[in-house]
Amino acid sequence: MLDFLRMEHIQKNFGGVQALRDVSFSIEAGQVCALIGENGAGKSTLGKIIAGVEPADGGALFLNGEAYNPQTPLEAQKKGVAMIFQELDLFPNQSVAANLALGNLELMDKKQKFVNRKILDKAARPWLEKVGLSISSDLPLGSLPIAYIQLVAIARALSMNTRLIVMDEPTSALTGEATEILFNTIGKLIESGVTVIYVSHKMEEIFRIADSIVVMRDGKYIGTRKKSETDANEMISMMVGRTFAAKPRQAVRTKTEVLLSVKDLRTKRLSGLSFDLRAGEVLGIAGLVGSGRTELGEALFGLDYIQSGSIAVKGRPYMPRFPRDAMKAGVGLIPEDRGKEGLFIKQSVADNMAISVMEDNQRFGFIRRDTIAALVSDMIGKTRLKAANARAGVNTLSGGNQQKALVCRWLMVDPMIIFLDDPTRGVDVGAKEDIYEIIETLASRDKGILFVSSELPELLRSADRIMVLCQGRAAGIVDARNTSQHELMRLSMGYGETLQNN
Repeated sequence: MLDFLRMEHIQKNFGGVQALRDVSFSIEAGQVCALIGENGAGKSTLGKIIAGVEPADGGALFLNGEAYNPQTPLEAQKKGVAMIFQELDLFPNQSVAANLALGNLELMDKKQKFVNRKILDKAARPWLEKVGLSISSDLPLGSLPIAYIQLVAIARALSMNTRLIVMDEPTSALTGEATEILFNTIGKLIESGVTVIYVSHKMEEIFRIADSIVVMRDGKYIGTRKKSETDANEMISMMVGRTFAAKPRQAVRTKTEVLLSVKDLRTKRLSGLSFDLRAGEVLGIAGLVGSGRTELGEALFGLDYIQSGSIAVKGRPYMPRFPRDAMKAGVGLIPEDRGKEGLFIKQSVADNMAISVMEDNQRFGFIRRDTIAALVSDMIGKTRLKAANARAGVNTLSGGNQQKALVCRWLMVDPMIIFLDDPTRGVDVGAKEDIYEIIETLASRDKGILFVSSELPELLRSADRIMVLCQGRAAGIVDARNTSQHELMRLSMGYGETLQNN
């Protein structure tokens, strides 16, 4: 078959960091090519070069046999190339239809001098339907759940008459149903001759939809395998450069002491939620998009107004109005959207970590920079965070290493209770194991962990109990050792109720 896209000796540097090193490989037309590797391997950087977001520092690209050197996303779009980013590049304050139309040469009506909303809605609707969205295109994009926003991004790419789509972690925020819609859409694209580069860390997805798999490591091309000629173990070994075996689930270390007690908690999204969290316990939290998972963390951290109910931390009444109240009580939060809600994206790795301990490390108004630098260096080593140095911008890190920087901030604070909202979203298999290890270490130190995840297998692996939320209430609290993905999904959809809160 024809090599639709060919890369020859691609190089890319960011300051002192070499992101891509002499990358050369080809992708056939009309297939799904999975692009995999640990965070920092160069996958997203390569995707951005293909899509005209970043220029290459060296090497050459060829599209359908012709030289291809896009300097902007618009140039790539004109050649039929689009990219769906992991951190979505959409406009939350604009309508769904406007997001599909902005900069979209295929969707805009060039005869209209002014925006005609009816025409815009008519043009947008077929593309929304292709990804299974039956919503009004007049809705502000920011009012939608993150899974719907991801589907709008996919609809936008499809509407551009693309021949090649780069999808960077497209299912990182999607439910099972939305993922199925995406896979069906990809299948139709391939049938119509479109080529898809699919960046993902989820082996189950890769082996379901990919035709070929390209592995990268440390900015280098490692190899290509046909899906039918390899398995997950070989792929992981190629990614990490060593034989890899996932660690078994740790023994339960839960103590009898109750760190957090929530009774009949009600907010605009939560409807009478009750549960206890004990010292040394990892309480997993499952549920579909909109079930109240994120809202629970926001309420506990003083970011969402609590209408009624009671909360106690170590037996003392606790009703946070602001995040500072939560921090004083020993409660921490790692939010779902690390880029918008967690990190100071234009600041350095060190500044992002140290901001949590600045107040405790000053004397006479002067910051003890040597002490803070030592703390930062220690955390970087403990979490195996990959960065050029501690002063590098956090925006230069891969998604997984950005997540580690956020985790490090809270490790330096050392909270008694920490709420982790989907901390492994968009994180590679090696970084996931690092995060699991951090969770287990915290539990061994009698911390209380609330662990939200969209991936049921990792809840079954890491949690002691799992609370399943459905429409703002607890549909079930089950022992992680004596349940299954099927049972968790059944509870998520509101079938049955299983409470084990002892």
